[in-house]
Amino acid sequence: MAMERFSSLLPIVLVFLCLLRTDAGDQPLSKIAIHRATVGIDGSAHVRASPMVLGLKGEDIEWVIVEVRSSNPTADDWVGVFSPAKFNSSTCPADIDDPGAQSPYICSAPIKFQIANYSSPDYTKTGKSSLKLQLINQRADFSFALFSGGFMNPKLVAVSNVISFANPKAPLYPRLAQGKSWDEMTITWTSGYSILEAIPFVEWGLKGWPQTRSPAGTLTFTRNSMCGPPARTVGWRDPGFIHTSFLKDLWPNSEYTYKLGHRLFNGSYVWSKLYSFKASPYPGQDSLQRVIIFGDMGKAERDGSNEYSDYQPGSLNTTDQLVKDLENIDIVFHIGDITYANGYISQWDQFTSQVEPIASAVPYMIGSGNHERDWPGTGSFYNTTDSQGECGVLAETMFYVPAENRAKFWYSTDYGMFRFCIADTEHDWREGSEQYKFIERCFASVDRQKQPWLIFAAHRVLGYSSSFYYAAEGSFAEPMGRESLQKLWQRYKVDIAIYGHVHNYERTCPIYQNQCVSKEKSHYSGTVNGTIHIVAGGGGSHLSNFTDVKTDWSIYRDMDFGFVKLTAFNHSSLLFEYKKSSDGNVHDSFTISRDYRDVLACIHDGCEPTTSAT
Repeated sequence: MAMERFSSLLPIVLVFLCLLRTDAGDQPLSKIAIHRATVGIDGSAHVRASPMVLGLKGEDIEWVIVEVRSSNPTADDWVGVFSPAKFNSSTCPADIDDPGAQSPYICSAPIKFQIANYSSPDYTKTGKSSLKLQLINQRADFSFALFSGGFMNPKLVAVSNVISFANPKAPLYPRLAQGKSWDEMTITWTSGYSILEAIPFVEWGLKGWPQTRSPAGTLTFTRNSMCGPPARTVGWRDPGFIHTSFLKDLWPNSEYTYKLGHRLFNGSYVWSKLYSFKASPYPGQDSLQRVIIFGDMGKAERDGSNEYSDYQPGSLNTTDQLVKDLENIDIVFHIGDITYANGYISQWDQFTSQVEPIASAVPYMIGSGNHERDWPGTGSFYNTTDSQGECGVLAETMFYVPAENRAKFWYSTDYGMFRFCIADTEHDWREGSEQYKFIERCFASVDRQKQPWLIFAAHRVLGYSSSFYYAAEGSFAEPMGRESLQKLWQRYKVDIAIYGHVHNYERTCPIYQNQCVSKEKSHYSGTVNGTIHIVAGGGGSHLSNFTDVKTDWSIYRDMDFGFVKLTAFNHSSLLFEYKKSSDGNVHDSFTISRDYRDVLACIHDGCEPTTSAT
């Protein structure tokens, strides 16, 4: 019977292989050389997964037990999780454009993997292993495959039974974002329902009041939307449908409840669970306002899977600290290198699930980084392959930002006493460019009497960093960054500029033209003479070294995972804190105190023109 069972699986496992490049960066899935896979079904081996049906009570995250038996176990054996469960040649694209691909084809990478002996040290002796894996609802069923031969020469030995969530198409993982006006909140979510199956909407209203319904728009994309491998080949996975609804005319500071809905054409409804958020304050409102900013977090797995290269070891700690302190957070900015999916589309679902407790409750504003956008010949400023074929499509579709053109990821947003100007370092920012004009407009248009705290944020370091890489280049930042933008920071008296990209934390003195303009280190008051530059790229990805070169402008360095928090108490008092993800404690801080007249004061290269006329 066992041999018959595995023989029946042979059409499924005479599977495909588009090409999984082993030079595709550090994404853990890229370490599996699927293009070398062979099929060697062992009738005496088996993989069994339970329970068969997940999410019977509406859960979108479930733990499963995977029992593995092998007659020839080795320390290199591993288990891949495949979704959809049927990974055979019928799902291969017609045009396999990778010259390195050869039959039999396995045309999709596993969505995650685990070493067979991960929780069973005696596996190589007994041939028995039991793995506990966490799955999220990703719009398709799942199967589990045992491979021998390690990651570089995998041989398919056995395939499990199929398991599935009760409703794979359920609306999931809401992501809030500020709209284009202060009194608008957008809600984006993912489902398996196309507009030909159901009508998407949000049911919402003031907490405890009658609820109303707002329609949602629906987007998706295809394999042909991707710019190259692996996103276009082995990393491809159907993204489902991404819906966005715009909730307008919100009452400032008020609590709203909402749930995601789909009305099927048979008249029935599918609902998400109930969520809530607090509407944004009126621009200039004098109240306590708390902002979190970091970059380069990525995702990680709570079951220990996918960690072949320990790629984003701080990701879960950062997420958990933010969830723990969520009552003291009003808005979050994740400034680039969002998921590090690097062309493996399934990982975007994993990320939106990981941040759902945060993004469903407060606006989760993102910026564009090299791992979202860069691909040769597609208009990115840097001609690298860092997005691994995504070329910005995933970021601009999975998350909403209030940009005029979401393919150009620069935008401004107001939150109470703050004005945020978010740049897109993966497009040209130099003087004369479209983006440069936007940045100046963003700075110039803010009323500093009402919104005294002017914050600039971008992914790559356009200001100052003493990372080893930047120091070796001799620029201590992106070449052409400061020379293009520092006169704008100075002219418009930008308080703080915050960056990611470099995976550590660093703070400079208030600085202009490479010179500190204040000897103070913990409390700044009075006239704004320079901008403080912050690197906050320690959200979760592997850490970056500092140079041994000592710079006069670097006040605090920390090679650890963390994030920064800005707290505006009123129009005259701002607290900056750097917190480590490991403990949530403050490890660096400073305050700014000043009055409106200090912002208006004339400074070097920051004076309004005057006349002697009376």
